[in-house]
Amino acid sequence: MNTGKILKYLLPIVMASLIITAVIWFKTRDVPERVNEYTGSQSCRPCHEKFYSLWDGSHHGLAMQPVNGEFLTKNKIAPGSKIRVGDLFYLPVARGDSLYIIEYRDDGDSTFYRAIHVMGGKYVYYFLASLDGGRLQVLPLAYDLKTSEWYNNPGSGVRHFEEATDAALDWKSYPFTFNTSCYSCHVSQLTTNYDPVDMTYRSEWREPGINCETCHGPAGEHIRTFAAADSLEPVSDIKIISVKKFTADQHNSTCGSCHAKMIPIAASFSPGDNFYDAFDLVTPEDPDFYPDGRDLGENYTFSSWEMNACKESSDLNCVSCHTSSGRYKFRENPNDACMPCHESRVRDPRPHTRHDPASAGGKCVACHMPKTTFARMDRSDHSFRPPAPAATLEFGSPNACNICHIDKSPRWANGIVIKERGDYQDDILIPGRLMKEARANDWQNASVISEGIVNNKFNALFAAAFIRLADIYNSNMLHGAIIRASGHRSPVVRAASAHALTYPQDKETMKTLIGLAGDSVALVRLNAGYALSRMPADLISKSDTSVVFRAMRAYAQSMVTRKDQWGSWYNLGNFYAGLGDPVNATASYNMAVTIYPGAKEAHVNAGFEYSQMGETEMAEVSFLKALQSDSMMEAANLNIALLYGETGRIDEAEKYFEKTLVINPDNPVAAYNLAVIISDTDPEKALVLSRLSVKNGDGAEKYSDLLKLLERKASEKSRK
Repeated sequence: MNTGKILKYLLPIVMASLIITAVIWFKTRDVPERVNEYTGSQSCRPCHEKFYSLWDGSHHGLAMQPVNGEFLTKNKIAPGSKIRVGDLFYLPVARGDSLYIIEYRDDGDSTFYRAIHVMGGKYVYYFLASLDGGRLQVLPLAYDLKTSEWYNNPGSGVRHFEEATDAALDWKSYPFTFNTSCYSCHVSQLTTNYDPVDMTYRSEWREPGINCETCHGPAGEHIRTFAAADSLEPVSDIKIISVKKFTADQHNSTCGSCHAKMIPIAASFSPGDNFYDAFDLVTPEDPDFYPDGRDLGENYTFSSWEMNACKESSDLNCVSCHTSSGRYKFRENPNDACMPCHESRVRDPRPHTRHDPASAGGKCVACHMPKTTFARMDRSDHSFRPPAPAATLEFGSPNACNICHIDKSPRWANGIVIKERGDYQDDILIPGRLMKEARANDWQNASVISEGIVNNKFNALFAAAFIRLADIYNSNMLHGAIIRASGHRSPVVRAASAHALTYPQDKETMKTLIGLAGDSVALVRLNAGYALSRMPADLISKSDTSVVFRAMRAYAQSMVTRKDQWGSWYNLGNFYAGLGDPVNATASYNMAVTIYPGAKEAHVNAGFEYSQMGETEMAEVSFLKALQSDSMMEAANLNIALLYGETGRIDEAEKYFEKTLVINPDNPVAAYNLAVIISDTDPEKALVLSRLSVKNGDGAEKYSDLLKLLERKASEKSRK
């Protein structure tokens, strides 16, 4: 086996809480002479009563609350009946000042889980219980505030993919662990206090909910400055973060730190920082998006906002429409939010909307920010793109027309759109088609994708997604565009380019990576550090040595900042594997699967490293564990087949090569090896497979040698 086989057939990670490029960067800051301590929201009240009162009852202020008698009385949560979650039943019960979720097992025993905290409050209440190891776990039953009913929370998160199946997670699995998944977006100034030795938490936070200091920074110096100031003299330095001075990007980044499906790449984020200095962002290569970029699963708004053409061409930002406490500024007249850029359409909407201005269809947001529901939560599409019923017909994605006109078909809506608006939908359909192909590792239109990336015809998130898919599938079809994308204006595109530049291993690639290692944005630098770790030492010039090792060291150190994330250990394992260190690689992969046994990618890569060390039994165990998590995982089936073939277990190898070809009929590695195995027993099928391996095998000499041999044998047989 070789590394290329593993990397080429590694499947993308799909869960929100899993790490795609899990890198952490420590941002150094000047240390003040005196610690500027956090003082809590109550300390803001004496001088800022108005803002305090607006915040106090807001969804930000109440993002986390204690579950007590006051909460239960105030919210009048309705009683429930038993609900099946997985193989067990659960019953919500309020007793005095406490709320319990009772678990009923088949043996007749029951377990009481006391809800001690509650998150949410706009659409849903999620309840937390304390489990072993200090874990705060989201309980299996949640409460729908729109319908006043309890429901199966893990079941509500099942995604309905077009070409794959999804299943509910165990409610005790780590994606439902507050300490690692919900993290710091429901409480303020969180410290997880994770101990990696015994895998326990002693999590603490200064205040439940999102407090004033989350956006303004610690207030200690601010309070002391004004307490000592002369009331007649203005204070030039107020010793706190003033969001009034923020640029549009700073506003967006600050809100995006919670409202994004992102991957942390820093130990902390401070308001005003660049989003991509602290986070990576999930882009439309992920199946939680439809191919056209609409939300399928939950993507937490920021990704669609980053696809927004209005935002890209103006200073439009989150607080243009929302207050800092999360309220919508234009609730009375939503169309005013589109002023002054679209004044003529706001003043006289009928010619544009074709709807009565007083009706729901007369509102700009009805067509450009349609609401969809996932896991019982409503979310508005922040891309502002127009309705595209043709995309519904082609990809199954939602469109604004049929969200309102539920009694009509997408074909009906598409006919009206084409008749009245023309062919604007091509701007959505064409990238969507290309994305659907790339997700399936189909690069027949690679030249079109490359041209679109180079000439900025795609939104930055789409450009990054295409590059990431080429990287995932180890395809060189976009290489020229990836080199050009290293100078893209968007950090997320430059970062994707940096991560993908692990080949060809030549001086041009090295020169590009050296430049990216000095990028102004952390996300780019760290991805360059990953790629540099793959470069051979003889390509590193003496003058670049310090740059290369600084980038690689920063990348390696960053991996263990979030020690409770399996993806951090998984990527650390990849780093060690790239350096040719299988001992540390397998140790890292094993830590990943200890945290999350379902981490099939880590099982596969551990198996590969074990096989490199000659530990065939351990390799087999790892591959089988991956198959236990996903029996149709291409990489696991292929690599266990290769292992069995190399160790003489030919019948088992044949079985798994056959299965690999069921999963991916174009897999050249499986086709070649299966052709070798059956060349004597079924020469006709072997010949077909050999031709397939040559067609899809990127010119591998051994594939063509086998084909020539089989064709010669077939010719000799026909002459006889």
